[in-house]
Amino acid sequence: MRAVTVTPGVPHSLKLTDEWPEPAAEEGAILVEALAVGICGTDQEIISGAYGEAPPGQERLVLGHESLGRVREDPTGTFRPGDLVAGIVRHPDPVPCANCAVGEWDMCRNGQYTEHGIKALPGFARDRWRVQPKFAVGLDPALAPVGMLLEPTSVVAKAWDHIERIGTRAEWQPQSVLVTGAGPIGLLAALLATQRGLSVHVLDRNTTGPKPDLVRSLGATYHTSTVGELDFQPDVVVECTGAPSVVLDTMCKVGPTGVVCLTGVSSGGRTIDFDAGALNRSLVLENTVVFGSVNANRRHWDLAAQALARADLSWLESLITRRVPVAEYADAYTATGDDIKVVLDFQQ
Repeated sequence: MRAVTVTPGVPHSLKLTDEWPEPAAEEGAILVEALAVGICGTDQEIISGAYGEAPPGQERLVLGHESLGRVREDPTGTFRPGDLVAGIVRHPDPVPCANCAVGEWDMCRNGQYTEHGIKALPGFARDRWRVQPKFAVGLDPALAPVGMLLEPTSVVAKAWDHIERIGTRAEWQPQSVLVTGAGPIGLLAALLATQRGLSVHVLDRNTTGPKPDLVRSLGATYHTSTVGELDFQPDVVVECTGAPSVVLDTMCKVGPTGVVCLTGVSSGGRTIDFDAGALNRSLVLENTVVFGSVNANRRHWDLAAQALARADLSWLESLITRRVPVAEYADAYTATGDDIKVVLDFQQ
């Protein structure tokens, strides 16, 4: 069968093979036919050789962690043939740590977790894959065109879950949220914010292309200014750029008792002059919380599936700016400045 693979640590070793072995039975009882995989910055970094880990005893890693497929067979009876499913990316560590032991593997403390298409587990960019029932998430059949968005949606579902948990430390009635960055994570974070009835503001550098209209069609406000130039103090910030200056600006801008959730990952290597003392004073005196969030556990994947089912399907489809056949895989993994979400289509 076909599979898109890399040799981890070897830059630009991406290739499509037609002779990849069928998924091993120990991967899971449920056999799934791939429909599509979404492509994101993590895939680009693995292709560049920055990180990635093949399964034990193997040289190559199958890419793909934003999955979508149809069940072909499930002897456990959890799903029926034809059901739409996605595979959860992260699996708990084998020790397990305290968090993995209770299903909170997104909060793994020892780093021995595994991840499909990233770390020691084969990914979903292959014609067929297997999954254990507890790592398979069912999707509404109507989401067949966009179900590969479930993984990035699970990331922001976790972010909102933790934002709201932090908010319960006191009487908390948030009114406004600022999302910085209008990539897939930022747009999905804005979607979940609108579903919560908040006044949503999205800040991004793009003045053309689909992003401004996508934000406005949510009923949100689109900004291209700097964070500091905004004329309001948000109760919540979801930071999705990882740009150091933006990260610092959001900490300074959030309102009293506000919550700043960092989902973007900075590349490092840059220094910025800023008044750390003033920032510390503001964070302490205004009871501000700043925290980082990454990955998701089963609860968040289920919440994400519910959020997508409530969303406008045409809006979700607009996030997908390119659908590329598997035979043209190299084009799919070549980033362009106009893309929001690129999908590798296994059915073309």
